[in-house]
Parts: sequence; structure tokens; C-alpha cells
Amino acid sequence: MSAPEHIDLAGQNVSRETQERLQVFADLVEKWNPRINLVSRNSLVHLWGRHIIDSIQIFQCTPPAAHWLDLGSGGGFPGVVVAILAADAAPEMDVTLVESDQRKAAFLRTAIRETGVRGRVRAERIETLDPQNATILSARALADLTGLLGFCERHLDSNGTALFPKGVTWKEEVAEARKNWSFDMEKVDSKTMDGSVILKISGVSRA
Repeated sequence: MSAPEHIDLAGQNVSRETQERLQVFADLVEKWNPRINLVSRNSLVHLWGRHIIDSIQIFQCTPPAAHWLDLGSGGGFPGVVVAILAADAAPEMDVTLVESDQRKAAFLRTAIRETGVRGRVRAERIETLDPQNATILSARALADLTGLLGFCERHLDSNGTALFPKGVTWKEEVAEARKNWSFDMEKVDSKTMDGSVILKISGVSRA
């Protein structure tokens, strides 16, 4: 599936090589999706706008750092897209993708290999994975905010930042999470969906 002509990559200035890698990745998603359901059939039609650009804007939320950890990577959003962008923007950054589903982990390894970028895939459960001390932690469509903060407690460096895209009910999730957790938060309005946000979270501790 080719990128639409004149597509705006969320304002991200990317090299021709990065664009080519994104195209390779998009083609892989389209090829593998009928077998392992990486994204819904309906959203596959909007792969660039709904998934790839959505992942690019997550990457834009914070300066690259030492170690980016993406939890529940599934179809590679945002993990593989982050690794592709980092190849130019932050070539020294380590990118780790965590996905317990073995078939999806195989897809992620294929995507990393065929796009020629750095990244490692851990086919393990988030709850039992050894603590990662990530500088940046991301998760897209994985769990509610309360559950995600539990993952932060285990895997995010004390000075790190978590990035969680959330839909229109994000305020309710934040209110519920604050019953058990203390954290600093900044919201970034989504460029791809009205009412949605990306939550930038740091300073996570139990209330």
C-alpha cells in the first residue's frame, strides 16, 4: 500500500531513505495482516493516516533518548515506526519492542530486518520481563492508564517519560488512575483524531 501523494508525515522532516523504509514497513503490514490480524481490516485502508502518522506524532513528543521501550508492540505501532525514524534522527538510541504473541513477534523481527534498522524484539510478557529502565516508554491501545502506570513502575527509569495515546475518554482514565498513582502529566492534542491526546507522563509513584 503506497503512501498517498503529498501525505503530510505529521510535519516530520524525513529523508528519502526513511520514506522508503516506511513504505517497506507498510507493505509488510499489508502482506502479513490477513494471516495474523496486525490491524483491523477496516483500518488497514487508512494505514498511513490511522497508524503510521499516528506513530510518527508519538515519536515527536519527546527528544530521543538512550532507550525507547515499546510495550505490546503488536503490528509495530509505534515501535517499528520509532525505530525507522530513529535510524536518521537518533542512530544511537536503543529501541526494544515487547510482544508476547509469538507470531506478531516474528512479524516485528521481520520488519526490523527488512527495513534495515536497529531494534530488538522481546517475545515475553510485560509483567515478567526483567526491568528495562527505559528512558522513554510507549504503549498504544494496550491497557487503561491505571494498568499502564503499573508497567511504568516496573520498566521506566525514575527520570524517564511515558507516552500513551488515548481516546476521547482520557480524562476519565486520568481521574481513575490518580486514585492509586501520583504522576506528572502533559497532554498533547492528537493530529490524527479529534478529541484524542497523547499523554506525556513522568514522576510515577504509588499514591
